[in-house]
Amino acid sequence: MTVVEIPGSKSITARALFLAAAADGVTTLVRPLRSDDTEGFAEGLARLGYRVGRTRDAWQVDGRPQGPAEPEADVYCRDGATTARFLPTLAAAGHGTYRFDASPQMRRRPLGPLSRALRDLGVDLRHEEAEGHHPLTVTATGVEGGEVTLDAGQSSQYLTALLLLGPLTRTGLRVLVTDLVSVPYVEITIAMMRAFGAEVTREGNVFVVPPGGYRATTYSIEPDASTASYFFAAAAVTGGEVTVPGLGADALQGDLGFVDVLRRMGAEVSVGPNGTTVRGTGELRGLTVAMRDISDTMPTLAAIAPFASGPVRIEDVANTRVKECDRLDACAENLRRLGVEVATGPDWIEIRPGAPLTGAEITSYGDHRIVMSFAVTGLRVPGISFDDPGCVRKTFPGFHEEFAALTAGW
Repeated sequence: MTVVEIPGSKSITARALFLAAAADGVTTLVRPLRSDDTEGFAEGLARLGYRVGRTRDAWQVDGRPQGPAEPEADVYCRDGATTARFLPTLAAAGHGTYRFDASPQMRRRPLGPLSRALRDLGVDLRHEEAEGHHPLTVTATGVEGGEVTLDAGQSSQYLTALLLLGPLTRTGLRVLVTDLVSVPYVEITIAMMRAFGAEVTREGNVFVVPPGGYRATTYSIEPDASTASYFFAAAAVTGGEVTVPGLGADALQGDLGFVDVLRRMGAEVSVGPNGTTVRGTGELRGLTVAMRDISDTMPTLAAIAPFASGPVRIEDVANTRVKECDRLDACAENLRRLGVEVATGPDWIEIRPGAPLTGAEITSYGDHRIVMSFAVTGLRVPGISFDDPGCVRKTFPGFHEEFAALTAGW
């Protein structure tokens, strides 16, 4: 058995940084993820005037319930979707003029539904170039609150941003959601808000957040379940065994549900109170699975699908087309390059095993998840390389070294 220490969750670290910045008092974040995305978020907070102290194993944030200390700031969000969506929302609760821009990759990703909702709440938000995309400027005067309608069918981050904003408004928020993807990420948000002293109630498609702010706390960041999926998948395709401590039955992250997919395919899975173990059995069955709620692990499944005994069809993942790249097409094109028969539709991909696989250079499209997923394929297919292996720094700078160390022991 191999024990793998997975870095902290990117999603939880980003939410924790927002909550810590908004809270009354000094918050300590234990074992946060240190990666390009989260360092970018922390840097953005510093540009807005929040004090963020960073040591190797903990970050401390001086909260400012009244909003950013700086009356003006220019914030570069790098490639980070959480940074690019959460920080303008946080700034809106303060008082000042704040400009946000991002990388070309992040500029392409949509922001429109969140922008419309913030404007409906009275926020002065202006997109400088393409409507619904970065760069943008927020002229903040605080947020009164009220009722707003939101389409979160492209990204649950839009809803998370509004929920996080709710306690900072003067009268609270009532959000009617017309469509919602990746529900477990919203559940992470609500659980974390509770840990910082705020409550959210849900009545069907309506989320209600009262005003009242947040309280500082000490908050431990659990390992990243999306990142763990590559190591679990590695065990499933090689007959190895991997245990990830810190991701157990009480884990917040829905992406741990990926191990249930591996179980359906034939792997042995044990989810205990303090960790999860996956053991490959030499069998990988084909299946049809809807991955709307765990869509970040869609590329992981696509990458191991060629080793299944029958077709693997992944459905209800239209939102993966507006991630760091169009992940459906990226997976399909790279699998075809390896010799795999693949079909795709607007929200599905079907991978048909059987043809012999040959090594090839994987096109990453600058997407960390494409590289980490096809690293798993490379365990069974010699000759796989990557055009941009370093893009894993977005969430796991040491991925290649950790992955090599894991497989060297098998």
